[in-house]
Amino acid sequence: VVIFTLMMSAILVFFIVPLTILFFIYLANILLLIYQRNSEVKADPLSDVWDNARKTLANFWDIGARIWHGYELHGVENLPEGPGILVYYHGAIPIDHLYFLSRLFLRKKRLCMSVADHFVFRLPGIKLLLAVSGIMPGTREECLSALKKGHLVSISPGGVREALFSDESYQLIWGNRKGFAQVAIDAKVPIIPMYTQNVREAYRMFKETRFLRQLYESTRLPFTPPYGGIPVKFRTYIGEPIPYDPNITAEELVEKQICKGQSSLLFQTKTAVQALIDKHQRIPGSIWKALLDRFDTKKK
Repeated sequence: VVIFTLMMSAILVFFIVPLTILFFIYLANILLLIYQRNSEVKADPLSDVWDNARKTLANFWDIGARIWHGYELHGVENLPEGPGILVYYHGAIPIDHLYFLSRLFLRKKRLCMSVADHFVFRLPGIKLLLAVSGIMPGTREECLSALKKGHLVSISPGGVREALFSDESYQLIWGNRKGFAQVAIDAKVPIIPMYTQNVREAYRMFKETRFLRQLYESTRLPFTPPYGGIPVKFRTYIGEPIPYDPNITAEELVEKQICKGQSSLLFQTKTAVQALIDKHQRIPGSIWKALLDRFDTKKK
Protein backbone atom coordinates (compact mmCIF):
# COMPACT_ATOMS: atom_id res chain seq x y z
CA VAL A 1 0.00 0.00 0.00
CA VAL A 2 2.85 2.38 0.86
CA ILE A 3 4.65 1.64 -2.42
CA PHE A 4 1.43 2.09 -4.40
CA THR A 5 0.72 5.39 -2.62
CA LEU A 6 4.23 6.66 -3.37
CA MET A 7 3.91 5.64 -7.01
CA MET A 8 0.56 7.41 -7.38
CA SER A 9 1.95 10.51 -5.67
CA ALA A 10 4.89 10.57 -8.07
CA ILE A 11 2.55 10.22 -11.06
CA LEU A 12 0.40 13.10 -9.83
CA VAL A 13 3.47 15.30 -9.33
CA PHE A 14 4.73 14.52 -12.83
CA PHE A 15 1.42 14.96 -14.64
CA ILE A 16 -0.74 17.26 -12.50
CA VAL A 17 0.07 20.49 -14.39
CA PRO A 18 -0.40 19.01 -17.91
CA LEU A 19 -3.69 17.49 -16.74
CA THR A 20 -4.70 20.84 -15.22
CA ILE A 21 -4.04 22.55 -18.55
CA LEU A 22 -6.20 19.94 -20.28
CA PHE A 23 -8.94 20.52 -17.71
CA PHE A 24 -8.95 24.28 -18.31
CA ILE A 25 -9.05 23.76 -22.08
CA TYR A 26 -12.26 21.72 -21.75
CA LEU A 27 -13.64 24.16 -19.19
CA ALA A 28 -13.04 27.02 -21.63
CA ASN A 29 -14.99 25.18 -24.33
CA ILE A 30 -17.90 24.58 -21.94
CA LEU A 31 -17.99 28.28 -20.99
CA LEU A 32 -17.98 29.26 -24.68
CA LEU A 33 -20.91 26.93 -25.32
CA ILE A 34 -22.82 28.52 -22.43
CA TYR A 35 -22.01 31.99 -23.77
CA GLN A 36 -23.13 30.99 -27.24
CA ARG A 37 -26.40 29.59 -25.98
CA ASN A 38 -27.27 32.38 -23.52
CA SER A 39 -26.35 35.16 -25.94
CA GLU A 40 -27.81 33.30 -28.91
CA VAL A 41 -24.64 33.97 -30.89
CA LYS A 42 -24.80 32.38 -34.32
CA ALA A 43 -22.08 34.42 -36.01
CA ASP A 44 -18.86 33.03 -37.47
CA PRO A 45 -16.50 32.20 -34.54
CA LEU A 46 -13.84 34.38 -36.19
CA SER A 47 -16.10 37.44 -36.37
CA ASP A 48 -15.83 40.44 -34.07
CA VAL A 49 -18.96 39.29 -32.24
CA TRP A 50 -16.76 36.82 -30.36
CA ASP A 51 -14.11 39.38 -29.37
CA ASN A 52 -15.44 39.80 -25.83
CA ALA A 53 -15.26 36.06 -25.28
CA ARG A 54 -11.80 35.95 -26.84
CA LYS A 55 -10.65 38.79 -24.57
CA THR A 56 -11.92 36.96 -21.49
CA LEU A 57 -10.08 33.78 -22.49
CA ALA A 58 -6.93 35.75 -23.36
CA ASN A 59 -6.96 37.45 -19.97
CA PHE A 60 -7.36 34.12 -18.21
CA TRP A 61 -4.39 32.53 -20.00
CA ASP A 62 -2.30 35.69 -19.69
CA ILE A 63 -2.79 35.82 -15.92
CA GLY A 64 -1.70 32.19 -15.72
CA ALA A 65 1.30 32.97 -17.92
CA ARG A 66 2.39 35.85 -15.68
CA ILE A 67 1.97 33.89 -12.45
CA TRP A 68 3.32 30.48 -13.43
CA HIS A 69 6.05 31.39 -15.94
CA GLY A 70 6.64 35.14 -15.53
CA TYR A 71 5.86 35.30 -19.23
CA GLU A 72 7.42 38.01 -21.41
CA LEU A 73 6.92 38.78 -25.09
CA HIS A 74 9.68 40.56 -27.01
CA GLY A 75 9.91 41.72 -30.61
CA VAL A 76 6.26 42.49 -31.33
CA GLU A 77 7.51 45.42 -33.40
CA ASN A 78 8.88 42.87 -35.89
CA LEU A 79 5.38 41.72 -36.81
CA PRO A 80 4.06 43.18 -40.06
CA GLU A 81 0.90 45.25 -40.05
CA GLY A 82 -0.56 42.92 -42.65
CA PRO A 83 -0.36 39.15 -43.15
CA GLY A 84 2.69 37.02 -42.47
CA ILE A 85 3.71 33.51 -41.41
CA LEU A 86 5.14 32.97 -37.94
CA VAL A 87 7.39 29.91 -37.68
CA TYR A 88 8.29 28.60 -34.23
CA TYR A 89 9.93 25.76 -32.30
CA HIS A 90 7.44 23.24 -30.86
CA GLY A 91 7.84 22.38 -27.18
CA ALA A 92 6.52 19.22 -25.53
CA ILE A 93 3.35 21.21 -24.79
CA PRO A 94 2.80 24.35 -26.90
CA ILE A 95 1.49 26.26 -23.90
CA ASP A 96 3.98 29.03 -24.71
CA HIS A 97 2.23 29.51 -28.03
CA LEU A 98 -1.10 29.82 -26.26
CA TYR A 99 0.47 32.50 -24.06
CA PHE A 100 1.73 34.29 -27.18
CA LEU A 101 -1.68 34.23 -28.85
CA SER A 102 -3.29 35.64 -25.70
CA ARG A 103 -0.72 38.40 -25.16
CA LEU A 104 -0.82 39.40 -28.84
CA PHE A 105 -4.61 39.69 -28.79
CA LEU A 106 -4.58 41.77 -25.61
CA ARG A 107 -1.81 44.11 -26.76
CA LYS A 108 -2.56 44.45 -30.46
CA LYS A 109 -6.15 43.21 -30.81
CA ARG A 110 -4.84 40.81 -33.46
CA LEU A 111 -6.05 37.25 -33.93
CA CYS A 112 -3.24 35.01 -35.10
CA MET A 113 -4.48 31.92 -36.89
CA SER A 114 -2.61 28.79 -35.77
CA VAL A 115 -2.00 25.58 -37.68
CA ALA A 116 -2.53 22.44 -35.58
CA ASP A 117 -1.91 18.77 -36.24
CA HIS A 118 -4.82 16.75 -37.57
CA PHE A 119 -5.18 14.73 -34.36
CA VAL A 120 -6.17 17.90 -32.46
CA PHE A 121 -9.39 18.10 -34.47
CA ARG A 122 -10.24 14.52 -33.52
CA LEU A 123 -10.32 15.40 -29.83
CA PRO A 124 -13.93 15.45 -28.64
CA GLY A 125 -15.53 18.44 -26.97
CA ILE A 126 -13.27 21.34 -28.02
CA LYS A 127 -14.59 22.20 -31.48
CA LEU A 128 -15.94 25.65 -30.54
CA LEU A 129 -12.79 26.60 -28.62
CA LEU A 130 -10.63 25.74 -31.62
CA ALA A 131 -12.81 27.81 -33.93
CA VAL A 132 -12.95 30.88 -31.66
CA SER A 133 -9.20 30.71 -31.02
CA GLY A 134 -8.38 30.55 -34.72
CA ILE A 135 -6.93 27.03 -34.65
CA MET A 136 -7.11 25.54 -38.12
CA PRO A 137 -5.89 22.57 -40.21
CA GLY A 138 -2.66 23.13 -42.06
CA THR A 139 -3.97 22.79 -45.59
CA ARG A 140 -2.65 25.11 -48.26
CA GLU A 141 -6.15 26.43 -48.95
CA GLU A 142 -6.86 27.25 -45.30
CA CYS A 143 -3.54 29.06 -44.87
CA LEU A 144 -3.86 31.06 -48.07
CA SER A 145 -7.41 32.06 -47.18
CA ALA A 146 -6.33 33.32 -43.75
CA LEU A 147 -3.42 35.27 -45.21
CA LYS A 148 -5.60 36.86 -47.89
CA LYS A 149 -7.88 38.10 -45.11
CA GLY A 150 -4.91 39.87 -43.53
CA HIS A 151 -4.30 37.45 -40.67
CA LEU A 152 -1.01 36.30 -39.24
CA VAL A 153 -0.63 32.53 -39.51
CA SER A 154 1.59 30.58 -37.12
CA ILE A 155 3.02 27.15 -37.79
CA SER A 156 5.63 24.83 -36.34
CA PRO A 157 7.22 22.77 -39.15
CA GLY A 158 8.44 20.25 -36.56
CA GLY A 159 4.93 19.77 -35.19
CA VAL A 160 4.17 16.72 -33.06
CA ARG A 161 7.38 14.97 -34.14
CA GLU A 162 9.43 17.84 -32.71
CA ALA A 163 7.30 17.90 -29.56
CA LEU A 164 7.88 14.19 -28.95
CA PHE A 165 11.48 13.69 -29.99
CA SER A 166 13.34 16.94 -29.50
CA ASP A 167 14.87 17.43 -26.05
CA GLU A 168 16.92 19.84 -23.92
CA SER A 169 19.32 20.21 -26.85
CA TYR A 170 16.49 22.08 -28.63
CA GLN A 171 17.13 20.36 -31.94
CA LEU A 172 14.88 21.43 -34.80
CA ILE A 173 13.21 18.36 -36.32
CA TRP A 174 11.65 19.63 -39.54
CA GLY A 175 12.43 16.80 -41.94
CA ASN A 176 11.26 17.78 -45.41
CA ARG A 177 8.54 20.12 -44.20
CA LYS A 178 8.58 23.03 -46.63
CA GLY A 179 4.87 23.64 -47.20
CA PHE A 180 4.95 26.86 -45.18
CA ALA A 181 7.62 28.26 -47.51
CA GLN A 182 5.49 27.36 -50.52
CA VAL A 183 2.50 29.14 -48.98
CA ALA A 184 4.62 32.22 -48.18
CA ILE A 185 5.72 32.40 -51.82
CA ASP A 186 2.18 31.91 -53.12
CA ALA A 187 0.75 34.54 -50.76
CA LYS A 188 3.74 36.90 -51.17
CA VAL A 189 4.10 37.40 -47.44
CA PRO A 190 7.10 37.53 -45.08
CA ILE A 191 8.11 34.75 -42.71
CA ILE A 192 8.80 35.70 -39.10
CA PRO A 193 10.85 33.38 -36.84
CA MET A 194 9.78 32.93 -33.21
CA TYR A 195 11.11 31.06 -30.20
CA THR A 196 10.26 30.71 -26.49
CA GLN A 197 13.14 30.46 -24.05
CA ASN A 198 13.13 27.48 -21.61
CA VAL A 199 10.05 25.84 -23.09
CA ARG A 200 11.70 22.39 -22.80
CA GLU A 201 12.62 22.96 -19.18
CA ALA A 202 8.98 23.44 -18.18
CA TYR A 203 7.56 20.38 -19.94
CA ARG A 204 9.45 17.35 -21.14
CA MET A 205 8.85 14.04 -22.85
CA PHE A 206 10.23 10.61 -22.01
CA LYS A 207 13.43 9.68 -23.81
CA GLU A 208 12.98 8.49 -27.38
CA THR A 209 13.03 4.75 -27.93
CA ARG A 210 12.77 2.76 -31.13
CA PHE A 211 9.35 1.46 -30.06
CA LEU A 212 7.95 4.95 -29.35
CA ARG A 213 9.33 6.27 -32.63
CA GLN A 214 7.83 3.42 -34.63
CA LEU A 215 4.54 3.78 -32.79
CA TYR A 216 4.28 7.45 -33.73
CA GLU A 217 5.43 6.98 -37.33
CA SER A 218 2.85 4.23 -37.88
CA THR A 219 -0.10 6.00 -36.24
CA ARG A 220 0.88 9.71 -36.27
CA LEU A 221 -0.68 9.96 -32.80
CA PRO A 222 1.14 11.28 -29.70
CA PHE A 223 0.76 8.34 -27.34
CA THR A 224 3.60 9.52 -25.06
CA PRO A 225 2.27 11.96 -22.43
CA PRO A 226 4.28 15.07 -21.49
CA TYR A 227 5.23 15.63 -17.88
CA GLY A 228 6.46 18.48 -15.74
CA GLY A 229 4.87 21.87 -15.39
CA ILE A 230 7.85 23.45 -13.64
CA PRO A 231 7.40 27.25 -13.30
CA VAL A 232 10.53 28.25 -15.20
CA LYS A 233 10.91 31.61 -16.94
CA PHE A 234 9.30 31.95 -20.37
CA ARG A 235 10.38 34.63 -22.82
CA THR A 236 9.05 34.56 -26.36
CA TYR A 237 11.27 36.27 -28.92
CA ILE A 238 10.00 37.36 -32.33
CA GLY A 239 12.84 37.74 -34.83
CA GLU A 240 13.21 40.00 -37.82
CA PRO A 241 11.02 39.09 -40.81
CA ILE A 242 12.37 37.30 -43.85
CA PRO A 243 10.79 39.39 -46.61
CA TYR A 244 9.04 37.97 -49.63
CA ASP A 245 11.49 37.66 -52.51
CA PRO A 246 9.82 37.83 -55.94
CA ASN A 247 12.93 36.29 -57.49
CA ILE A 248 12.37 32.95 -55.73
CA THR A 249 9.83 30.78 -57.51
CA ALA A 250 8.12 27.70 -56.15
CA GLU A 251 10.11 25.51 -58.55
CA GLU A 252 13.41 26.98 -57.38
CA LEU A 253 12.41 26.43 -53.77
CA VAL A 254 11.90 22.71 -54.39
CA GLU A 255 15.01 22.23 -56.54
CA LYS A 256 17.60 24.05 -54.45
CA GLN A 257 19.87 21.88 -52.31
CA ILE A 258 20.35 22.99 -48.71
CA CYS A 259 23.26 20.60 -48.24
CA LYS A 260 25.19 22.38 -51.00
CA GLY A 261 24.86 25.69 -49.24
CA GLN A 262 22.52 27.22 -51.79
CA SER A 263 20.06 29.76 -50.43
CA SER A 264 16.38 28.97 -50.11
CA LEU A 265 13.47 30.30 -48.12
CA LEU A 266 13.33 27.06 -46.15
CA PHE A 267 17.02 27.30 -45.29
CA GLN A 268 16.71 30.99 -44.32
CA THR A 269 13.78 30.27 -42.02
CA LYS A 270 15.45 27.32 -40.30
CA THR A 271 18.60 29.39 -39.86
CA ALA A 272 16.61 32.29 -38.38
CA VAL A 273 14.80 30.09 -35.83
CA GLN A 274 18.07 28.36 -34.93
CA ALA A 275 19.71 31.77 -34.47
CA LEU A 276 17.04 32.71 -31.91
CA ILE A 277 17.67 29.45 -30.05
CA ASP A 278 21.44 29.98 -30.09
CA LYS A 279 21.09 33.55 -28.84
CA HIS A 280 18.50 33.09 -26.11
CA GLN A 281 18.70 29.47 -24.98
CA ARG A 282 21.15 27.72 -22.69
CA ILE A 283 22.24 24.46 -24.40
CA PRO A 284 21.75 21.91 -22.99
CA GLY A 285 18.80 23.22 -21.07
CA SER A 286 18.94 23.39 -17.30
CA ILE A 287 15.80 23.33 -15.16
CA TRP A 288 17.53 24.90 -12.17
CA LYS A 289 19.02 27.76 -14.18
CA ALA A 290 15.71 28.26 -15.97
CA LEU A 291 14.08 28.65 -12.56
CA LEU A 292 16.72 31.19 -11.56
CA ASP A 293 15.84 33.17 -14.70
CA ARG A 294 12.63 34.12 -12.90
CA PHE A 295 14.77 36.42 -10.71
CA ASP A 296 16.91 37.84 -13.54
CA THR A 297 14.98 41.01 -14.34
CA LYS A 298 17.79 42.53 -16.45
CA LYS A 299 17.97 39.74 -19.00
CA LYS A 300 16.05 40.36 -22.20
